[in-house]
Amino acid sequence: MYDIIIIGAGPAGASAAIFTAKAGKKTLVFENNKGMTKRAWFENYYGITEIGGPELVDIGKQQALKFGAEIKEETVDQVARIEGGLSVTTDQGTYEAKHVLLATGALTDLAEPIGIRTKPGTEPRIKTVIEVDSDGRTSLEGVWAAGTAAGVSVHAVITAGDGAKAAINIISELNGERYVDHDILKA
Repeated sequence: MYDIIIIGAGPAGASAAIFTAKAGKKTLVFENNKGMTKRAWFENYYGITEIGGPELVDIGKQQALKFGAEIKEETVDQVARIEGGLSVTTDQGTYEAKHVLLATGALTDLAEPIGIRTKPGTEPRIKTVIEVDSDGRTSLEGVWAAGTAAGVSVHAVITAGDGAKAAINIISELNGERYVDHDILKA
């Protein structure tokens, strides 16, 4: 059983995976290559002068892999509660996790069929978002959402931060105490 399965490997999902894997949590990320970030150009992403979306997504995935996350190119069809966690069914198999993070960008089709509450989106062209609390929890126990899917701005730098926020909250819940990850510059 995974500690966390993350659905989506764009800025929100990969950012979350970086934190969860670095914290030693068994992390699986599903990527279906349908994200809008791969069609973007960035000149407003903190710390980067300019970068194409495909390169940004690839760098994020490489960082997550560096810390031990697994990434699979599969499409998630279903998420369901099971004893002790959640079951995630894809077009290629079934996986189990203690927590699931929906970082599916503009695509929220998975939410309502599994009983997660949604609400109207406020961003242009984003019709529906997943209803979350301030920590990123959805209405289904053990399922979290981050990024555009959770109603934050579609700007990649914001969705990345929201993915990190949700990851910190999931790690904290798994650990039973507040988790903080600070690296220190080596002199």
